[in-house]
Amino acid sequence: MAGVWEIAVLLLLVGGIVLLLAPRMRGRRGPGGLGGQLAHGTLLVTGVSAGPESDGSQFVTITGVINGPTVREQEVYARMTMQVGTSPTMGQLMPIVYSPKNPEKWGFAPSQPPEAPGPAGPTELR
Repeated sequence: MAGVWEIAVLLLLVGGIVLLLAPRMRGRRGPGGLGGQLAHGTLLVTGVSAGPESDGSQFVTITGVINGPTVREQEVYARMTMQVGTSPTMGQLMPIVYSPKNPEKWGFAPSQPPEAPGPAGPTELR
């Protein structure tokens, strides 16, 4: 009977370790799993609905049509928090990134990072 308990405890320990390590292993692959590449496309904004303002931000519902290398005129919508006055306007084309497996998972493309400053000149100590 003691052998059965030892095996049961061992199985519980192994199961617990698997439960703890599985999310970490998935996280290393990046978004979208293995080969989680994001596709770049454009969103044609067809509707914008802004909610009430609070603390300089507001909820905005955006509807539009995505065009990209893997989709053609895929209708999408999203509700997100934006700074007041920064929501897009109808008819605006916006660069986005989306999951090729599920275009419903999209977001605005990150803006280009600012260029790194050049090497600093010589400094003078006085």
